[in-house]
Parts: sequence; structure tokens; C-alpha cells
Amino acid sequence: MSTRNVKNMKVLITGGAGFIGSHLSERHLNMGDEVAIIDNLSTGSIENIQHLEDHPHCTVVIDDILNTDLLRDLVDQCDIIYHLAAAVGVNFIIENPLSSLISNIRGTEIILELANERKKKVILASTSEIYGKKNGNVPFAENSDRMLGPTTVIRWNYSTSKAVDELFALAYWREKRLPCVIVRPFNVIGPRQSGHYGMVAPRFVKQALLGHPITVYGDGEQRRCWTYIDDALDGLVALANSDEAVGEIFNLGSHFETSIRDLAFRVKELTSSDSEIEFVPYDQAWPKGTYEDLMYRAPDLTKIRDYVGYDPNVDLESALMNIIKYYKR
Repeated sequence: MSTRNVKNMKVLITGGAGFIGSHLSERHLNMGDEVAIIDNLSTGSIENIQHLEDHPHCTVVIDDILNTDLLRDLVDQCDIIYHLAAAVGVNFIIENPLSSLISNIRGTEIILELANERKKKVILASTSEIYGKKNGNVPFAENSDRMLGPTTVIRWNYSTSKAVDELFALAYWREKRLPCVIVRPFNVIGPRQSGHYGMVAPRFVKQALLGHPITVYGDGEQRRCWTYIDDALDGLVALANSDEAVGEIFNLGSHFETSIRDLAFRVKELTSSDSEIEFVPYDQAWPKGTYEDLMYRAPDLTKIRDYVGYDPNVDLESALMNIIKYYKR
């Protein structure tokens, strides 16, 4: 494992006002780096980064990554780019299919084009949805096959657009030698995450604290592995500092697994809530024909462990308690 200990970098984080982006910005500032954030606030929130705006080494730009001239200036001034900006969340993707495709594909294309002009390293955030609805051969390894539903189901827009992003990044590495690292996060959760766009953990916590029904879509037997934000940041920063990781794809997740149904009951217990658990059929939650669910999603973490020693240690109960404390505040 060859990992550099780089200090005082100039870091550009696209989507830096989002859940992961805001925490990553904070992490790099605490490491002594300079951070530039660009975010159009389509799914991010200015509240996530208000405490950073007066930091002497933080620059916040509220604009779109499709603004090529502005973005070129930011890329020119940085040493490394974390490309997190994307249309995310099941609800947002289904309600905004066209803008989601444009943001995810054209936005990434622009980032890679500009990064290649100066050969700036890019850490590309992809998604565990890359693997689709395939249930065999789990946990998923980075070279696992993908299996998606029909293009008429809007849910698959996200997985497809992020697959195109990965293909772009790999092509730039192979043909142009642009240093890229592709990361596939698995259900990252923690404070500042919003349930508004379909993220399940904060939605359950908020419903439980308000005494509203905790709404579980389908039968709740879908299984997920939950990754606390601090562990995810450890993995991201380690990969960013690794020479050997360039040109590679990595799962970023945990082995803290539970069903969605069990997650709902655990949140109810931890919040001492009187909320009922309500099971909602998919066709009542989204327009018919727009949604298919993924029944099982678990990462094989062998590769990221071998490359950078990644070892997630925040269990699900601790993660949920931190989210609950955040929402109570």
C-alpha cells in the first residue's frame, strides 16, 4: 500500500453543500487544507456549510458545474478535485429525470475535460446503484456484473448516468492518463443528511421524532449495509492520497447490515417513539411504472481494505443515535 501524506492541499469539492460534501469540506479544513466549494443547492443546503463560510481557508461558490468558465477558474486553482455534485435521491430522480441526466453526465464530462487540461486528480463519486437489481453473487465486488430494468423505469436513470460517468473517467485515465479514482458509496448516513429526496434513515428519524407514521415502502425486506459518514470520509481521503488507487474502482461501505423493516423498528425504539410502522405499496409512493426496488445491496470491501487499510467501525446503533441527536437539536 503506497499512500502519500499530503498536507496543505488546495481542494475543490463539487456538491460541497451536500451531506457528504459538507462533511468532507470540514474534514479537509481540519487537516489544514484550503477548500473551495461549488454547489447549486439543488439538493444541497446552505445550512450545511454556514459554519464554514467565515473560515479563512474556505471559499464557497453558489453556482452550477455546467458554468464552464467559472469552473475552469476553480479547477486551475486546485490540486485535487472531489466530484460529488450530482442529482441524487430516488424522489428527486423520479421527479426530475431530464435535469438529473444532464447534471450527472454533462456535469461529469465538464469536470473531466477541465481537469485533463491541467492533469488535476479527480475523485469521482459514483454509486452502489451501479450494480442494479441483481441479487446473485453478493456481496458485490467492483468487477461484478450489472443488471438493470427497462429504460421506461425512471429509477434506472441514476444508475445508468453514473455508469456513463465511470466510463468517462476510465477512458480519460486510459487514453489521457488523467489520474482518476472511482468510488461507489453504499448507503452513507449521518447528521445533515436530508430525508426530503428519499434517503431513508433521516426520513425514519424525523417521522419518529414527530410522532408521524414511519413509512416503509414495500414489505421492508430490502437489505442494506449502512456506512457512517466518518468512516466514509476516512475511505475517501485515504483513496485521494493513494497513488496506487489511480485508475481503479472501489466500493465504500460497511458490513453493518439490516433490513429496511428492522431499521424502522430500531429507529422507533431508539427514539422511544409512539409512531406506527406503516407499510406503503410502491405504486402508492411513486407513479406506476417509474420505480423498481433493489432487494439486496452489500459491498465486498476486500479491495479498499487491501489498498488503503479501510476498516469501518461505527456501528448502526451509534450512527442512528448521532442522527437522532442532530434532529433533536
